[in-house]
Amino acid sequence: MNEIDLDLLNGETLGIVGETGCGKSTFGKTLLGILPSKTQIQGRIVFRGRDLVHMTESEFRTIRGKEIALIFQDPMTRLNPLMRVEDHFVEEITAHESVSVSEARKRAGEALRSMGIPESRFRNYPHEFSGGMRQRIMIAMAIVLQPSLLIADEPTTSLDVITEAHILEILEDLKRVRKMTLLLITHNLGIVAEVCDRVAVFYAGKLVELGPVDEIFSNPLHPYTQGLLASVIHLESLELKSIEGFPPDLLMPPSGCRFHPRCPYAQQVCHETVPPLVEFKPGHFAACLFGDQFL
Repeated sequence: MNEIDLDLLNGETLGIVGETGCGKSTFGKTLLGILPSKTQIQGRIVFRGRDLVHMTESEFRTIRGKEIALIFQDPMTRLNPLMRVEDHFVEEITAHESVSVSEARKRAGEALRSMGIPESRFRNYPHEFSGGMRQRIMIAMAIVLQPSLLIADEPTTSLDVITEAHILEILEDLKRVRKMTLLLITHNLGIVAEVCDRVAVFYAGKLVELGPVDEIFSNPLHPYTQGLLASVIHLESLELKSIEGFPPDLLMPPSGCRFHPRCPYAQQVCHETVPPLVEFKPGHFAACLFGDQFL
């Protein structure tokens, strides 16, 4: 990840999109301080006036789950197979708040019921639930402490379209009722168009475009964003389209613009100059030396 500079507005839904390996999940985990211990982070991440980068682990524990929560993309690998569902909640609640086990169980029940999980299933183990129900359990765990920022990392991966629609509806309802800010990490541009207010496009560990969803979908200014949108299949599609080439090796990224080896508009200056993130329209930013040609 390099030079990611963006603000997350209170109460909004910000979508983060890009190819696998572009840094979407790394960005989300950075906000929670759950990257590998030897990871080096530079810069500042300011949340409610506090710099998360320079927090100690004990300080982070007071925020993680309580104020910033994460929905992981694969609930089966995040739920302990040896613990009953209810006990996951009791462990989480009692770790953050001084409440009795009975009170924690009561709150766990309320969170699970709000996700449509019947009380008769509270004592079941994770493997006894379907994929969609496990995802709802993960959402319930993320909201049980009523965080102000919810990070959803591919929350509908491997789910059928009916279950996917239900999960998205749940997230929208939670955002509205609890007045949460939602950071949605996804590959699915259709989901972004449906539920997000703004979208941030990542490529090779960098932010290459940022702006309102309607503006970016109707007038993308970065060639990478244009390629992503062109690859979406519509009812009118007659052929599949893709972006030529492959994402770069981030251990030895290309000089200049990291997208230039795959960009159909690249010129020599793109090989030599790192494009800054420029505001071409109010609220619409792009890191392209020739972004004004697409206005």
